[in-house]
Amino acid sequence: MASAGVIGTTAVPRGTGQDNARARDWAEIQERMLVPLYEAVHDRLEVGPATSVLGLGCRSGLALLLAAGRGAQVTGLERDGELRALAGGRGLRVGAGHPPTADVARSAYSLVTVFEQPPPAGEPRRTVAAAARSVLPGGHVVLAAWGPRERCESAAVLDVARRMARRSGARDPFELSPPGALEDLLAGTGLRPAGGGRVGCPFAYPDLDSAVRGLLSTGLYDAAAEFSGAPLVAKELEEALQPYLRADGTVRMANVFRYLIAERPR
Repeated sequence: MASAGVIGTTAVPRGTGQDNARARDWAEIQERMLVPLYEAVHDRLEVGPATSVLGLGCRSGLALLLAAGRGAQVTGLERDGELRALAGGRGLRVGAGHPPTADVARSAYSLVTVFEQPPPAGEPRRTVAAAARSVLPGGHVVLAAWGPRERCESAAVLDVARRMARRSGARDPFELSPPGALEDLLAGTGLRPAGGGRVGCPFAYPDLDSAVRGLLSTGLYDAAAEFSGAPLVAKELEEALQPYLRADGTVRMANVFRYLIAERPR
């Protein structure tokens, strides 16, 4: 992801210094770009003390932290150990694994969020099915994705990942953006659509270096780095970001994300 929101996980082995740095870059640079999305969902569903939240693929947990600040009871699941450790450092309860199996999701929640697009192809349906098993009757599941490609200035920058991965399997961050794509994931889950919306999430960075580090932390460029080499990918990213570099040295790209609310009937 996302991810940025609705984006995937990494292909690099866990536990390296590089993983540590990238997890910190996500938590310190990139994750905050999705705050408007998180807040829009929390406002729409009136998240508060009566809400119990499960975040699937919660990464370092900022969405959960914001929900907890509204009084909600929050739990997360995240497969990346470095990100789990950062979430734990924020005082959050985050377990391993995503998506959960029926055995892992032992409790039911009034709200289950999937703000991050699950990693390999084929997993979105599995994740949504797991979310459906984890939500209380009358509760909600929220799915998120990038908005239309033409409404996202980051699209050209994200295209670096596809170009430099060649045939090695880079993901399309916009695969769930077309109308009806998120809704199609509900088939067979027992969930029904119950609204949604679009939210502006500008990607704004204090300088070019932060922009490159933030984007690389999303995991979208992993296949490209593996195929073409991380230094070359970083160089191509710097070039792709030039149109969004401002006179004061900051970088800003306007983007739109969409979310779908699904309800489990009582």
